Amino acid sequence: MPEPTPAPERLSARQVLGLVTDPGTFAELPHPERQSPPDGPLGWQGYDASRARAAARTGEEESVVVGTARVEGTAAVLIAFEFGFLGGSLGERTGDRLEAAYVHARAHRLPVVPLVATGGSRMQEGMLALSQLQRVARQSALTREAGLAQVAVLRDPTTGGGWATLGAGADVILALPGAQVGFAGSRVRPPDADPAAYTAEAQLTAGSADAVVPPAELKATLGLWLRLLTAPAPIPADPPAALGSAALPVTGWEAVRRARAPHRPRAEAYLDAYFTRRVALTGDRCGGADPAGMLCGFGERADGRTVAFAAQTGTATRPAGYRTAARLIRLADRLGIPVLTLVDTPGAANDAEAERQGAGAAIAELFGEVAAARTPITTLVVGEGGSGGALALAAPGNTWATPDSYFSVIAPELAAAILKRPPEDVETTAGQLRIRPQDLVELGVVRGIVGHFTDGLTPPAPPG
Repeated sequence: MPEPTPAPERLSARQVLGLVTDPGTFAELPHPERQSPPDGPLGWQGYDASRARAAARTGEEESVVVGTARVEGTAAVLIAFEFGFLGGSLGERTGDRLEAAYVHARAHRLPVVPLVATGGSRMQEGMLALSQLQRVARQSALTREAGLAQVAVLRDPTTGGGWATLGAGADVILALPGAQVGFAGSRVRPPDADPAAYTAEAQLTAGSADAVVPPAELKATLGLWLRLLTAPAPIPADPPAALGSAALPVTGWEAVRRARAPHRPRAEAYLDAYFTRRVALTGDRCGGADPAGMLCGFGERADGRTVAFAAQTGTATRPAGYRTAARLIRLADRLGIPVLTLVDTPGAANDAEAERQGAGAAIAELFGEVAAARTPITTLVVGEGGSGGALALAAPGNTWATPDSYFSVIAPELAAAILKRPPEDVETTAGQLRIRPQDLVELGVVRGIVGHFTDGLTPPAPPG
């Protein structure tokens, strides 16, 4: 049994700001000065004394420090929680500072980076403290509508309302190894609860975080994310060059065999050739992930501009994979980043567990996001195009194909079975389905074949 990951060192707000920001760039933002009655809005005996002790111990006036800084050269608004100040809890004054941070971010078109370490809402302020979560959610929603990215870093611990708003509500979620992460804090969980379920690693597995990042790599990773999310390519993505065979298949069955060949280039090879570097968006935020079947994220082209990507890997795509791709397209659309999708699947996973996980709803969600996207989407079929499970990822009117790919309404074997044909008729059926790349061009299903410009086919050009 593997050893549990040790809890990370609990850095102060100033220490974590020093860890991730470029030297000398942090400038604290002003905040409203709220006048509170003695011992706070509830008159909680000893509350003023508790705040005074927390201030003396930490050197801070509240549980968050907010300001602007550069992270690997990219300007951002940062919100650093001070867990030493009453457990990083949220009160009215905390809400004042958080609102000021988001307002400044929108006014200056800056991404927001919450560096979260909190135990939840402050009991000594009762429901007035809890209602700050609505206030934070409102500011986060306005910032999302403004087309600005939010990248959260989960420190130890991230629990309660802080996790359910600033953390889980961010566009991208990074976490420190071993950090306690969960809606329920350690003192309010069921006594028999598995502590391993309340960790950064567990949230990554469940699709609720995008990466677990060691402290030594946090600045570089956060800086890369911020750069990619704030530097969209100004034009639609061009289809990648074909990496496999340049010859067109003679028959439909040959197209199937070549697309299914184990040595054919897959998504990883295409993404490596297309981008100089990339980061992964992981998980559907609904309790699932499909890292083996759907690769999603943002990549940097040679010109330094960003293109988002969602790429099938050649396996049957799980419901979580479709939901992750839908999440990717929603985020890219909001940030004005063009999208590249790579189609390569024998079809959607159709086992009983896939049905229980909502396969139909997940595919419908992706169809809807592709149809509604305002940002341009470019698709390249690089292998198998298996029915609706492949079509859901394809851009209407801007889909291309490689010479060693096919796209079909149904697998030839299944078509023959439905038509009650003998197995020896599968190859003939493949031809009747007209699934070769050149057939797809003639039918108007794809715009062209990348890497092959003969037989009257039009070479790829940037989509208009």
